[in-house]
Amino acid sequence: MVGAAIIRVLRAKGCDNILTRTRAELELRDSAAVDRFFAEHRPAVVVLAAARVGGIAANMSAPAAFLVDNLRIGVNVLTAAAAHGATDVLYFGSSCVYPRDAPQPLREDCLLSGPLEPTNEGYALAKIAGIKLAEYLGRSTSLRVVAAMPTNLYGPGDHYDPEKSHVIPGLLQRFHKEKARGSTEVECWGSGRPLREFMHVDDLAAAAAHLLVRHPGFGLVNIGTGEEVTIAALAQLVADAVGFTGRIRWDSTRPDGTPRKLLDLTRLSSTGFVPRVRLREGLAATYAEAVAAGRFDDL
Repeated sequence: MVGAAIIRVLRAKGCDNILTRTRAELELRDSAAVDRFFAEHRPAVVVLAAARVGGIAANMSAPAAFLVDNLRIGVNVLTAAAAHGATDVLYFGSSCVYPRDAPQPLREDCLLSGPLEPTNEGYALAKIAGIKLAEYLGRSTSLRVVAAMPTNLYGPGDHYDPEKSHVIPGLLQRFHKEKARGSTEVECWGSGRPLREFMHVDDLAAAAAHLLVRHPGFGLVNIGTGEEVTIAALAQLVADAVGFTGRIRWDSTRPDGTPRKLLDLTRLSSTGFVPRVRLREGLAATYAEAVAAGRFDDL
């Protein structure tokens, strides 16, 4: 989802020398394969959008896999980029790298200031290691590294696996399925009270391209919208986008995750970037794309 959006933005800006590889073509967890790729092609600018990702259920069920896979991806790509002449790297972390109980909105300098949210600790630890490695490489080499911490993302190309998806694709597939069944009720996890910030992936991609040009050197930069909604309000927006008119029931025996997660955007705003896609319109467009692409056909 993220990589495809960045390619769309770069091509729209006239960039026609984009080098990509699918997972089948280049296994980023294989250090030897990654080193061979960088030695052969020597890209100048590297955008690391690849990761093992998933929602609460996926993170809780396989924390070791989330830790190990993302550690390997980060270490392999960052070290190979530095070793083979790259000048710029944009490394994507996540807002989950910040402590569970850090003051809100979350500032970049609260990194490593407290315990993480347990439900996605493995993923967060791997991303933190990548951030620090990027920082160290930026100090010791000529590599210019920007570590971008996106908020919760959604948009075209998302994954709709019922067990592994993030909150918005998870809700979209659930409401779509229950509407198709003629159900009068949809069950959602948790209390509905946690607050979250959501950003359309096209806005993230625009911010990424913007930072590659405007950011002066190594830095940790939050990327988000500055707006938050409760999960309950989000569920209603998703229901509206799908056209589901029944009742939403909350299963409070299921985990909520972090109570609130809003990013401080002072650093991003200082570069002049402003997001454009509003949540209601973005959800409607995302649902329309998913239906047209047949992403719910197997539900």
